[in-house]
Amino acid sequence: MTQDPNKAIYEARPWTKWYLEGVPKDIKIEERSVVDTFNEATDKWKDKTAIVFYGRKMNYKELREQVDRFAAALADLGVKKGDKIALLLLNSPQFIIAYFGALKAGATLTAISPVYVSPEIKYQIEDSGARMLVCLDILYDNVEKSGVKLDAVILTSISEYLPSMKKFLGSTVLRAVYQKMAAPPVEIFQREGFYRFQELLKKYPPNPPDIKFNIREDIVTLPYTGGTTGRPKGAKITHYNFAAARQMANKFWGNIVQEGKETVIAYLPFYHIYGQAVVMMGGLTEGYTSILITTPDPDDILSAIESHKGTIFYSVPALYEYLKDYEKTNRVNWKHIKVLISGADALLEDTARGWEKRTGARIHEGWGMTETTSVGIVNPYGRAKIGSFGVPMPGTVAGIVETEGTKFLPVGETGELVVKGPHLFAGYWGKPEATKEVFVQIDGETWLRTGDLAKMDEEGYFYFYDRKKDMIKYKGLQVFAREVEEVIASHPQVKEAGVIGVPDPEVGERVKAIVVLESEARGKVSEEDIMKYCAGKLAGYMVPKIIEFRGEVPKTDIGKVSRRELREE
Repeated sequence: MTQDPNKAIYEARPWTKWYLEGVPKDIKIEERSVVDTFNEATDKWKDKTAIVFYGRKMNYKELREQVDRFAAALADLGVKKGDKIALLLLNSPQFIIAYFGALKAGATLTAISPVYVSPEIKYQIEDSGARMLVCLDILYDNVEKSGVKLDAVILTSISEYLPSMKKFLGSTVLRAVYQKMAAPPVEIFQREGFYRFQELLKKYPPNPPDIKFNIREDIVTLPYTGGTTGRPKGAKITHYNFAAARQMANKFWGNIVQEGKETVIAYLPFYHIYGQAVVMMGGLTEGYTSILITTPDPDDILSAIESHKGTIFYSVPALYEYLKDYEKTNRVNWKHIKVLISGADALLEDTARGWEKRTGARIHEGWGMTETTSVGIVNPYGRAKIGSFGVPMPGTVAGIVETEGTKFLPVGETGELVVKGPHLFAGYWGKPEATKEVFVQIDGETWLRTGDLAKMDEEGYFYFYDRKKDMIKYKGLQVFAREVEEVIASHPQVKEAGVIGVPDPEVGERVKAIVVLESEARGKVSEEDIMKYCAGKLAGYMVPKIIEFRGEVPKTDIGKVSRRELREE
């Protein structure tokens, strides 16, 4: 029995009373490798459509065969258990085939953002220790320019799985992307260590090697953290972590979503842990049909939901905000979608309320990190609170502690969010000191310090305030950047905003806001107008003292405001 009465409040898990009927408080994780789980799903659903790629359908049986062929090819190329393979691919059948094929060959994966430039690509490949790369041909130029050394490169073209390139390039966004990029010359395959993806699949039979996995220790993937507050680090996500994340989510949603019966709009990038663990892995291990979209074009997304009758929609706040005011959003009957989920960043209340007013459907906001295999806390079905990112899933305990200590805080007080559960990652790749910084021992138990400032209400719902590193200190007082951003964004003539602290020896930090106005308001709304608007809604010390108008706010490729970039400027 803990001696800390505040800790006892969280350990009692007051949030479980909001679970759907039949959802357990705790779950015993069935220890299965990702490979075994994939094999079971493809055996069970072999005749069902697994993926749809711009009109090209592939059932689970065909997908399994191509995965097994790729695994056999990698084994013949010398891939051994524990080798690192990098993926530089857009959402596509090739990503899925390469991902599960590499796992079947015993490799550990690290997926690279397609928007990375040469230095970023080189850093992730070298930091992870990857010696082989599977790459989309039009993305290879940045790899070549980086000078990174690789033993083997497997190149593929997006057209290899398209029924019609014309239909694919019917998307305005995709056409613009492809006009800027060019595939490497065919002569590149004369170089040693270069291979064609399709030739490997044709050459090798579907006979993957038999690899034995240590479920608790073997690493599936090394996703690199977003880097919004510092240089990215590879997070070690094990087979056990994936098993826990999948089983926790399945239990949490009860019978709202059913295996083998759902259609998921898979536009979130698979290189990111949200797209990888929740969308790709969750869909393919539950017998869902995944509608693959390479680039987040709103028109493509709406068309996919409409034509394929999507039932689950995973998205991010930036897209909900855009669609909230988009003229074509009404093409979709959003009430017919079973679950709308928002993650990867905080959902502004103005966005959530505006969305519900426009569509009549409620967004279920959730919270997760790369370090929690993208899951952890989410609003329960039919009981979502606007402004809250929800309640911990079965098997997860969350709490609020002092930002500089380990003492638990009472209900309603803001501090650092800590969590524990079977989905917590195994540490940062090659960075033991950074790992020690995020794991803390409290009464003999291991908790993850998330770096997020939050609070819990009396009913067990959690509320996000800010990243700990983004908190601004003005004359010793705490200013939460997100809170200021939300107020500014509620201005009817403001499109978006980013807030940072600017060092000032007299006060510590001054609050600076970078503001993007709606097009019709530019030149008409002044700095003073923004300050006056904030003055009626924020304490005096929180009102921005510096306002800068811009055409856009820098973002990460998952849509978060990149305060790191703003500070570096």
